[in-house]
Amino acid sequence: MTETSLIVRKFFANHILSKAEFVTLINNRDTELDQNATCLVLKNMTYADAPHGSALTMLNPHSDQPLTVRSVLKQNAAAVSRHVFGNKIYTRGIIEFTNYCKNNCLYCGIRAGNTKADRYRLTKDEILDCCKTGYALGFRTFVLQGGEDTYYSDDMIADIVRSIKTEYPDCAVTLSIGEKEYDTYKLWREAGADRYLLRHETADNDHYKKLHPESMSPEHRKQCLSNLKKLGFQTGAGFMVGSPFQTMENIADDLLYLSELKPQMIGIGPFIHHSQTPFARKKDGSVELTLFLLSVLRSMFPKVLLPATTALGTLSPDGREQGVLCGANVIMPNLSPVIDRKKYSLYNNKICTGEEAAECRACLERRVKSIGYTLTVSRGDY
Repeated sequence: MTETSLIVRKFFANHILSKAEFVTLINNRDTELDQNATCLVLKNMTYADAPHGSALTMLNPHSDQPLTVRSVLKQNAAAVSRHVFGNKIYTRGIIEFTNYCKNNCLYCGIRAGNTKADRYRLTKDEILDCCKTGYALGFRTFVLQGGEDTYYSDDMIADIVRSIKTEYPDCAVTLSIGEKEYDTYKLWREAGADRYLLRHETADNDHYKKLHPESMSPEHRKQCLSNLKKLGFQTGAGFMVGSPFQTMENIADDLLYLSELKPQMIGIGPFIHHSQTPFARKKDGSVELTLFLLSVLRSMFPKVLLPATTALGTLSPDGREQGVLCGANVIMPNLSPVIDRKKYSLYNNKICTGEEAAECRACLERRVKSIGYTLTVSRGDY
């Protein structure tokens, strides 16, 4: 049995690998598995006896179609997702309420140094109007996302969270507004915030410093994630795939860090350049590698909340559908006012900036139905 086959077998048995083994798995993702190896791998696949694991029947070791590392992991991820979540896809309504940011991350279109950005902020009433629209459409999670905007005090955010929870007590509130101190997170948790999204971006300190200004540190980023978990937030981390200077060793470190952190949510998507950043001429990340890593993550974390990101859909017309077929179980449509959506430009050519919320949800409903899934009206907790 080849080294790659042994690593695949070990991965399905233990759901974790060493750094070197993860690098080998990633680099050999298109390697064909021999028949004997496939039989042994099948015996170790996660939830192989699951009632919803019919996808595994496609993995016939005697088929004329060659089985690669990628195809085996994809089918396993789909079977795991079906076993845990059925055919249900959770939706989260994103409200991008400010594109002001004090930071100067080199990859981000709303970085403080982008003087060409058309800045905006939503008022509390405008945010609540977005929630009203979303609730009527079946959304039961609202994600307040924005740059690190010092205009909004800690108390202002807490007041907005309380108002949403009072008006919609059956809904979850997720915040995604960057790095804060423990007491601030504690205030927002006590106000009713349920979840917090903070991508770690990269687990490698040297790589982190190549993507961010000196004022930001990877140690503080990771401390924020630790604090969020301590406070009882359903916590989300994640990284860009194909970000400038990223190596396969960096990705292996990301997978190992996530295994240690054990977040309830993991968000990954391909890096996409923005024309008004220092990385304007950098190559975009790979949809193919992102999809493979979604399958790896689903196999590592059977119950994790794993989005098929807008960035996937931006680089590939069926990117989000492919993400679902590789194990993703969350889609995050936009509830922001249409007039402001194009202004929240983290990267070039972002999709769904001109559709009304109802149009966007209806379109996604059709898309997921075409691959055998359905959008569900649910908070979708971990």
